[in-house]
Amino acid sequence: MEEPQTKKAGKVIRIISILTIVGVIIAAMVIGLSHNTAEAHKVWDEATSIGNPEAKNHFIIYSDIVCPYCVAFENAIVEHEEEFKKYIEENDILVEIRISDFLYEYGQSNPISSRYSAEATYCAKKEGKFWDYYNKVISYVWSNYFAISGKNAFTELNSKSKDFWIEIGKKAGLGEDFTKCVKNGDTLDELSAVSDKMAKQIDGLPYFKFNKYISSGFDLSWGWEYVKMYFESGLKSN
Repeated sequence: MEEPQTKKAGKVIRIISILTIVGVIIAAMVIGLSHNTAEAHKVWDEATSIGNPEAKNHFIIYSDIVCPYCVAFENAIVEHEEEFKKYIEENDILVEIRISDFLYEYGQSNPISSRYSAEATYCAKKEGKFWDYYNKVISYVWSNYFAISGKNAFTELNSKSKDFWIEIGKKAGLGEDFTKCVKNGDTLDELSAVSDKMAKQIDGLPYFKFNKYISSGFDLSWGWEYVKMYFESGLKSN
C-alpha cells in the first residue's frame, strides 16, 4: 500500500534536514582547520620578526629561553648573525621567533625559570628592545650554561630568581622600566595568551614551521650548518 504523499514529503524533508546538518558540521570543521592553519602562519608579532615583512617565505621558530635544544639552534644563528641576515635577505625570508613560558605552562616539571625568562623577554619587547635582550640572553645562557653542562644546566637555571634575568637585561642596556616590568609581572597576561596559542599548534620544543615544512628538535652538538639544513628544507617546501 502506498504511503500518503504527506508522509513521503515529511520523510524527504527529514532526510534533507539531516544532510544539511551534516554538511554544516563538515563545513565548520574544514573552515576551523583552515583558520588554524592560516592563523599559525600569520605573523603574530612584528616586533619578534626579522626580514622582509612581505617575504614569500615565512619561517617560524617556537621557543622557550630555558629549552636547551631551542637555545642550541638559536645560538647558532646569533653566532652567525651577519651570515644569517644575508641569507634571509637573499632568499626573501621573514623569520619570526615565538617565545613564551611554554615549559612552565605545559611542561612536566613546570620550571619557574621558563616563566621568569619569558617575562624578561617580553618586558624588553615592551621597551622596544626585544632583539637586544634576545641576542644577549641566548648567547649568555648558551655560553655560560648549556655549552658547559648540556641539558643538566636546565636544573641550575631553574634555581635563578628574577634578578638573574634582570641582570642580563642590564647587560643589554635595559633600565629601570624594564626592571619594574619584570618584578611586577606586567607581561603575564600576554605570555599566557601566547602559550595557549602555541599549545594548539606545536608538539614539543623547539618546533619549526618553515613554509610547508614542519619539524621539531635539535641536537646540542649541532651548529650553523645544521640550521641552514632546516632552512633549506623549508625553502624547498614552498
